[in-house]
Amino acid sequence: MNKPVVIITGSSSGFGLLAAIEFSKQGYFVIATMRDLHKQEHILQRIELNTMEDHIRFAEVDVTNSNSLDSLKNILHDVGHVDVLINNAGFATGGFAEEVSLQEYKSQFETNFFGVIEITKLVLPFMRKQGNGKILNLSSISGQIGFPGLSPYVSSKFALEGWSECLRLEVNPFGIDVALIEPGSFQTNIWSSGKKVAEKSLLPSSPYHQIMKKIEAKLEKDKEKYGDPMEVVRLLVNLAEAPKLTKLRYPIGQGVKTGILLKSMVPWKIWEKFVLRAIGR
Repeated sequence: MNKPVVIITGSSSGFGLLAAIEFSKQGYFVIATMRDLHKQEHILQRIELNTMEDHIRFAEVDVTNSNSLDSLKNILHDVGHVDVLINNAGFATGGFAEEVSLQEYKSQFETNFFGVIEITKLVLPFMRKQGNGKILNLSSISGQIGFPGLSPYVSSKFALEGWSECLRLEVNPFGIDVALIEPGSFQTNIWSSGKKVAEKSLLPSSPYHQIMKKIEAKLEKDKEKYGDPMEVVRLLVNLAEAPKLTKLRYPIGQGVKTGILLKSMVPWKIWEKFVLRAIGR
């Protein structure tokens, strides 16, 4: 395998789908993982079939199920090396903490956090042996800024950020870079088919029902302002091709850098008022 190899999890939609297509166009050998291999057609339809065998291979992987990693392991042993791992698989659970079940929190963490750990642990021995590699973890502005009604998603991204910071320091001596990509709101399916809301928070009997309605309305209203997801994909390609990643965090999207900076600078009582005002409280 003479081409650089990139693994992209959650390749059936959103950033993962677009990244799989773009990296293949850039001459990478793409290992595209997804829970349902029938969804590989989304990629096949957008890449010329006569180049497919040379540029991409699919693996049916559920990051929450260790037993499903065998197909990816087999591909890795075939190609022999990994240059870039993009941990993209994830979804968003909403709802208010009092009404979100422990199982819903666990399900959120199984994909957004523990799934990242499983895939990364599988890839690290290859990168250590090579003496190089890049691990790009798709976080979110929610990895630094909390928002009411999204505590499962936010907490999973906060956990991912802390773990990634530790991992970067641990694997740096082996020539491996770790980075967090922190998108704001982009036109992907994370807030539609990729979103789940705790059932109790949607019921009229919920004490949080009116707040939930305002948050849902704001998300719907703001959709037209969401960014082009190709901005994030281009950032991923640029980071993959950079000689060295000198930063841990790469925020991207309208207002993201400003929001993170403001939160770090203003007193909490002012920040709190700002957030609550944004949802009409």
